[in-house]
Amino acid sequence: MMLAALLDLGLSRKELDAGLAGLGVDYKLRVCKVTRGTLAAKYLDVLVPGVRAKAKKKKKAKKSAHSHGHAHAQHHHSHAEPHVHPHGHQHGEGRSYAKIRRQLEKADLASGVRARALDCFEALAVAEGKVHGVGFEDVHFHEVGAVDAIVDITGMAIGLEALGIDRVTASPVALGQGTVHTEHGLLPLPAPATIELLRGVPTTPAHVEWETVTPTGAAILRSQVDAYGAMPAMTIDRTGLGAGDDRPGPMPNVLRAVLGETSSLEGDRIVCLECNLDDFNPEHFDYLMERLFEAGALDVSLQNVQMKKNRPGFLVRVVATPASRLALTRCLLTESTTLGVRASDWDRLVVPRESRKIATPYGRIGVKFVTGPDGRTEVSAEYDDCKRAARKHEAPLRDVVRAAEDAARKVAR
Repeated sequence: MMLAALLDLGLSRKELDAGLAGLGVDYKLRVCKVTRGTLAAKYLDVLVPGVRAKAKKKKKAKKSAHSHGHAHAQHHHSHAEPHVHPHGHQHGEGRSYAKIRRQLEKADLASGVRARALDCFEALAVAEGKVHGVGFEDVHFHEVGAVDAIVDITGMAIGLEALGIDRVTASPVALGQGTVHTEHGLLPLPAPATIELLRGVPTTPAHVEWETVTPTGAAILRSQVDAYGAMPAMTIDRTGLGAGDDRPGPMPNVLRAVLGETSSLEGDRIVCLECNLDDFNPEHFDYLMERLFEAGALDVSLQNVQMKKNRPGFLVRVVATPASRLALTRCLLTESTTLGVRASDWDRLVVPRESRKIATPYGRIGVKFVTGPDGRTEVSAEYDDCKRAARKHEAPLRDVVRAAEDAARKVAR
C-alpha cells in the first residue's frame, strides 16, 4: 500500500523498476487502478514466478464517504505477509534475515535506499525474533514472503528517495481487531510482532474486524516515520492513494500520502511535565530518568531550586509528545516522591532532523542529520552506538565518532 501510494504520488514506474533491478530478485509487479469504497486508488501486487497469485476478492465494499482524517494515515494490509520461523525449524525454501541483509548490502542500490531498507528489515527481524524467542539474525522468511517484503520495502525506500522526501509524518495508527490465520496458527489482532513494533507509537481503534497494520507495515512506520500527530503545516503539492485488498467496514482500505513543502523551521506541539522534589534521594535520579525515557520522554532535566521553608530541592522537567502524557505522569507519581505533576502544552519550533545508520569500519553507527535554517546539514554520531562499537573493536571512542561523522558527511553531500 505504501509503494502503491508513492506510485500514485508521482514515483515513475520506470524509476522504480530501474531501482529494483539492482536487487537481483526474480519477481513481477502488477499495478492497476481499483476502487475502494468511493475512492479510486492504485493497487500493487508482487508476483513471484512459479507461485500462483492469491485470488482477489471481487465483492465490492459498502459505500462510505468517510476516509481517514489525517493525510498520512497508515492502513497496511500486505498481500503476502512474510511467514517467520526460528532458524533450524522444518521449513521450505526461504531466506533468513542475515541472508536478506547481506543481499541488500551487496545489491546495486543508492546509499540512501540501502540505508532505509536495512533499517526497516532490522526493525522487522528484531520484533519477530523477540516475539518468537529467537535471535533476530535467525529469523527466517519463507521464500514468497521474503521476496514480497524485499520488493515492498526496497521499493518504498526507492520512492522516498526519488521523490526527495526529507521528513515523514503519520497520523496515530488505526488498529483493527479480531484474529488472523498465520503459519503459527490463529493469532489475535494486532499481530504480536505488530504490537512490538508499535511500542511508543500513538494508536487509535479502527473499529474494523480485519488487519489494518501488518508487521511489515509496522516496520515501515517504525523505521521511516519521524513524528506522529496532525498533518504538519505545509504547502501541499500532490496526493496519492494506495489500496489494500477490498475489506468490509466503515472505511475504505486505502493509505493516503500527501507530499508538500514546509519551511526550514517546523512546528509541533509538546507537553511539559514538572514537579518539585525536596525529599527524594538524589542517588535515585539516574533510575528515575531511565524510567522516564523508557516511558516516552523526549528530554528530562533537573534544576536546583530553593523551595518552601528555605529547603533546597530539585525541579524535574519532562518534555514529551502529548500521547505520552499519562504514561509519564504515572511514572513520576510512582518512581518519585511527588504528590502531583504540573502539565502544560507548548508550541515548539524545530529544525528538520533525521537519524540514519551509517556503515563504518566499526559497523553500522546511528548518526543524526540536522538541517539548519541556512540549509547547511550538520551531523552528530549517536553516543551509545559509538560506545558499543568502541568496546567491541577495542578502539578509542573519538576514532569511532570521527569515522561515523566523516562517513555521514559524505552521504549528506
